[in-house]
Amino acid sequence: MDRQPRRWHDSSSLTAPTAIPLRARLTAIAGFLIGAGTLLGLLFWQGLPEVAEALAVAGWGLVLVALYHAFPMGLDALGWWRLFPADERPGFPRILLDRWMGESVNTLLPVMQIGGPVVRVRMLMRGGTPGPSAGASVVVDVTLLVLSQIVFTVLGILLLVLVLGGAGLVGPAVAGVTAMATAITAFFLLQRRGLFGRIAGPLAKFVGSPALASAADGASSLDRKILDFYADGAALRGSFLFHLMGWIVGTGEVWLALYFLGHPVPLVTAMLLESLGQAVRAGAFVVPGALGVQEGAFMLLGRALGIPPETALALSLSKRCRELLFGLPGLVVWQFSEATGFLKQFRGNSTGSDGE
Repeated sequence: MDRQPRRWHDSSSLTAPTAIPLRARLTAIAGFLIGAGTLLGLLFWQGLPEVAEALAVAGWGLVLVALYHAFPMGLDALGWWRLFPADERPGFPRILLDRWMGESVNTLLPVMQIGGPVVRVRMLMRGGTPGPSAGASVVVDVTLLVLSQIVFTVLGILLLVLVLGGAGLVGPAVAGVTAMATAITAFFLLQRRGLFGRIAGPLAKFVGSPALASAADGASSLDRKILDFYADGAALRGSFLFHLMGWIVGTGEVWLALYFLGHPVPLVTAMLLESLGQAVRAGAFVVPGALGVQEGAFMLLGRALGIPPETALALSLSKRCRELLFGLPGLVVWQFSEATGFLKQFRGNSTGSDGE
């Protein structure tokens, strides 16, 4: 029996494994090992008993810190949901669920921030959204998310200079923002020029594969749909504002964590820690979960802000606790969704075979 090339609208293609290039996987694993080693080194250097004592002070407050994350995550989901035209817009619970699964994959698995968007597209398609719309929405959403993070980081730099006078940290922070802005600008311009079709088309011709030719057709549809999303200025503005609100509201997680750790700080300090800490984390995308990098950044910023090093390290570990409390159930839900989709396809194939 001949196999037809899979296209965007073919839901059976959703059950194929999420393919991450071998080099990317090896890089992510190497980053994980380096980051884990750095984290362990910081813990032993700072002193495990002191850090454990700081976390013990927080106690069940760490659960409240984890639950608070639902607010910024919900705002991010609203930003993604707002991008869709009214007649194509999935239900918000679907978007929120897919956003949760994608974040869980990016946070806990060594996928270099690639796996999460892929999972979001797959799950959205499984919910009935056409492939080009699902893929384009994630591409544009990620672009706006990074753009809003740049604005949030700039706000953190302004607070650093105007409120706290931390001029010594401005240089590295500005360099990081410049790198992020350059990368997202290049990505945006490539999207406007048909990024995915330009890659898939020549590759299909070079290899001469019917499957790649079909993928090239899908990539062209994706490029056209991306331009459609960018043509809706009101949706872009709404999505950007939701994402920016998500970053700002996320400041409450740092404020709450430090409060329960016995070292309350003003909201301005919490916003500075969150904005610059998230910027460092984004720059360390090669290291899964920014292991070790986030801890070092919080200790460096904490020193400038008068936060004891063991408390700064405990703050970072409280975020790790939240990632586990939110992320592990998200991975379970994702795997359950994948298994359910596979079983549906298997039963459909079995029924089709019986009918022949």
